[in-house]
Amino acid sequence: MIRDWRVYVLTDSRAARGRSHREIAEAAIRGGATAVQLRMKDEPARRIVEAARQIAPLCRAAGVTFIVNDRADVAMIAGGDGVHVGQDDLPAAAARALAGRDAVIGVSAATVEEAVAAERAGADYLGVGAVFATATKADAGAPIGLDRLREIRRAVRLPVVGIGGITADNAAAVIRAGAAGVAVITAVTLADDMAAAVRRVRREVDAALPR
Repeated sequence: MIRDWRVYVLTDSRAARGRSHREIAEAAIRGGATAVQLRMKDEPARRIVEAARQIAPLCRAAGVTFIVNDRADVAMIAGGDGVHVGQDDLPAAAARALAGRDAVIGVSAATVEEAVAAERAGADYLGVGAVFATATKADAGAPIGLDRLREIRRAVRLPVVGIGGITADNAAAVIRAGAAGVAVITAVTLADDMAAAVRRVRREVDAALPR
């Protein structure tokens, strides 16, 4: 199944002005997000499952891909479409073994070597970054910039989703560098009107995509 990665919203209640993961997901869907990731770092498994079970049917009804960060077991239990893992998380092949043959497996990559290895390990898409400076991910490292994003895009056949410091103002540049979509967190979760923020990103992405 071909997935639409144009606007990929990550929920993160640590930078959400008191909004819940469900509220973020609902606003993302209203605004035109094409994928939603539940991102609950350092939370008890029970709470992650509860949140995932609330969000999965919303995404399913809207035709939006639902990904769970790190936890292949939660994605499987809650009816998510797949899991996203970082370089220090469960390996892609192990995530596939847990989540199943049809699950979507995303892998974070910041170098060409990491991207190629993820493709060989069976990833379905890559989250590449941090493209720009970001305070959301403490382990993001120095920004890789658009040139590295282009290099990674040329090195693999997988869809590449740019992440890290992305806003409506720079989303188009990420798409023009070859990304299939952009992943956003605080550009949405800290906005006064989250759905409107997603709509703005979606407009910029759609306008920049090759026709």
